[in-house]
Amino acid sequence: MEYVRLGKSNLMISRVAMGAMSLSKIGDEESAVALVRTAYQQGINFFDTSRNCEGCEKLLGDAVGDIRASVVLASKTNGQSGAEILSDLETSLAVMHTDYIDLYQYETDCFLPEKDSPDGIYNAFLRMKETGKIKAIGLATQELDIAEKAIYSGLYDTIQFPLSMLSADASIALVKLCEENDVGFVAMQPLCGGLVENIPLAFGFLHQYENVIPLWGVQTNEELEQILYFNEHPPVVDEKFHEDVERIRMFFN
Repeated sequence: MEYVRLGKSNLMISRVAMGAMSLSKIGDEESAVALVRTAYQQGINFFDTSRNCEGCEKLLGDAVGDIRASVVLASKTNGQSGAEILSDLETSLAVMHTDYIDLYQYETDCFLPEKDSPDGIYNAFLRMKETGKIKAIGLATQELDIAEKAIYSGLYDTIQFPLSMLSADASIALVKLCEENDVGFVAMQPLCGGLVENIPLAFGFLHQYENVIPLWGVQTNEELEQILYFNEHPPVVDEKFHEDVERIRMFFN
């Protein structure tokens, strides 16, 4: 497994990351916890969840309790005030059995929290970082303009944004923008919500960008093994690869 620095957060994470939002769909707690442990044993150390999915936070916390120092945990909040943000964090810490979260992200498709704004949201993140309850500040959004503003603002260590082989050119351009500004890029929806069924092409497309960390929402050991296989044997990105990708992109676009 290869480990890379996640932007200016300085967090060292596996290039294969697990989106823990899918854990609640597995069916039983024992299987969900076992899947996370298998992922960890295979070298995955970066796990992402959200306060909006309390069951997922709990399952993840239960799974990594005794290996907490060896994993990088990310969660999110969409609280509408500084007080709500602080309350959400305390709840997440309790549910996940930890005293800090490595990457705490603000989840929004409406506006970009800024320093000293009246809502107090960004300043709440700063206070949490100053007290050691979070290590890095991120933004999660599906809106291109908000993502761009976050990158240029210099306020965020990472962005989480939808990225797949079906993404528009403007979305793909965010990859280079993040690289130029040392902002970590966490890619949600690497299979575009299930539209992409060709896993080798999907994996290879994202793997070619060294600063992009896809979140794979695996729900079975078979799905996990497939992703790990392509991590060890990434598809060759050659002319035929690009032709195959472009053919699929044209079909959907």
